[in-house]
Amino acid sequence: MSVAYELSHLDKLESEAVHIIREVAATSEKPAMLFSGGKDSVVMLHLAVKAFWPAPVPFPVMHVDTGQNFDEVLAFRDRTVERYGLRLIVASVQDDIDARRAHEDFPGAPRNKLQTVTLLRGISENRFGAVFGGARRDEEKARAKERVFSFRDEFGQWDPRNQRPELWNLYNGRHRKGENIRVFPLSNWTELDIWSYIESEQIELPELYYAHKREVVERDGMLLAVNRFISPTADETSYNATVRFRTIGDATCTGCVESPAATAADVVAEVAAARLTERGATRADDRISEAGMEDRKKEGYF
Repeated sequence: MSVAYELSHLDKLESEAVHIIREVAATSEKPAMLFSGGKDSVVMLHLAVKAFWPAPVPFPVMHVDTGQNFDEVLAFRDRTVERYGLRLIVASVQDDIDARRAHEDFPGAPRNKLQTVTLLRGISENRFGAVFGGARRDEEKARAKERVFSFRDEFGQWDPRNQRPELWNLYNGRHRKGENIRVFPLSNWTELDIWSYIESEQIELPELYYAHKREVVERDGMLLAVNRFISPTADETSYNATVRFRTIGDATCTGCVESPAATAADVVAEVAAARLTERGATRADDRISEAGMEDRKKEGYF
């Protein structure tokens, strides 16, 4: 008598992501994984650890550092790298500003849009043939157009009209010298899937993702944390609130939400009832048109 075993929804997503990660490691020359310390990159790294366990992760992780990160996230990044014995490559936006390859709009301006120059430089200098990213299709419309294996030409550019077919989960990672493949193992995950998996696997995250007391200021319809990058203006009044972050980017443009969710289970319940994506609700730099984000991706942005 045979016993049928049916995978759960999360098991299927995990199995697919592990397959994608192993496929890249087996077929691509010098892959790397982007790791910012944000929840999606943490889940992606957790999957990579599971994919090769008990052997170590066979590729480095790269952080595109804008210089405007939350201190808690940088500390978490370094702890995680040490825990897994990873090789960390830091590509600094400040280096590109100093070298005049990137230009700030004004001193202290958000640097998220400057990451493209630094990302492309990091890929080129290290000669990475494939780079894993934690983007999900539910984040916004431009990301939803991208395949799991995203071909980029020698200039790092993406053509949404010229993508390779991925029938039956067969992926084509072939590319010429100088070209690159961006790989998105979490393409079919949602924010709710990410949090359900974090709860199921008991994955550690930066404490910013859970409810905590913080001084905030309301600006442009968002709550921004007061920190070394953000201070109240003359016509703003800061106050203390119990908040958490749904996504973590630059401290200059990443908002938080008032929330009592102190555990992963609490966040799962909260996200299940949410109607706005985390980036659309709390990332000032992502409040742009679909065409604007698509243009950034065509230039090389993740």
